[in-house]
Amino acid sequence: MRALFVGGVIDNNELDLDGTEPPKHYPPETGSGQSRYRLHLVGRKKDRVAYAVYGAPELPGEEVLRVSTEREYARRFDAAEDVIE
Repeated sequence: MRALFVGGVIDNNELDLDGTEPPKHYPPETGSGQSRYRLHLVGRKKDRVAYAVYGAPELPGEEVLRVSTEREYARRFDAAEDVIE
């Protein structure tokens, strides 16, 4: 699956994630107490996760959703989005 980032120092970057479900935060464990990117959206294609959208800690969820829609991740991956509360 692809991890897609909105906001912060790695805005609009992507990387591959291993596993079948995305972690709630990225990076999953820092050990430093540093703020981490939080999972906001999961794009599913059939029975697998195609992508996960992470937002910077300082961004409100509505902004992450707006940017994700603007960047058309669902269309790009031909997937249905699930918003993570």
